[in-house]
Amino acid sequence: MDDQQVEIHRRRTQKDYSLAFKLAVVADVEKGHLTWKQAQRRHGIQGRSTVLVWLRKHGTLDWKSKQGMKEASTTPAARIRELEAQIKRLEAEKRVLNQAIDLADAMFATDIRKKCLPLSSIKAGQGQQNQVQPEG
Repeated sequence: MDDQQVEIHRRRTQKDYSLAFKLAVVADVEKGHLTWKQAQRRHGIQGRSTVLVWLRKHGTLDWKSKQGMKEASTTPAARIRELEAQIKRLEAEKRVLNQAIDLADAMFATDIRKKCLPLSSIKAGQGQQNQVQPEG
């Protein structure tokens, strides 16, 4: 047994991990260098949910949902196409609603649209009210 080294395998608990180690593992996972399962295997973390607990506690991303990172699998180009389609749909909806307002205005001889002043002109008007005009 002299030439062979006997390796003692000690069972680790969560208390054995320093805060710096936990934060390093969380940073690796959140940067995308490792998945939480890969981090668990690479660092020899025995608990199945230990890394997830650290991610929920110390991470900056939302790790509370059980769904996983489904959206991360889509490419940025696909996400851009989805957003552009959503913009077109919302613009079409806006046109329909504006036409409905115009039609209601014409049918009922009303002025439904709000007449809003820009915020800067409102503030300027308040400033003029507060000034005292000299009598002369």
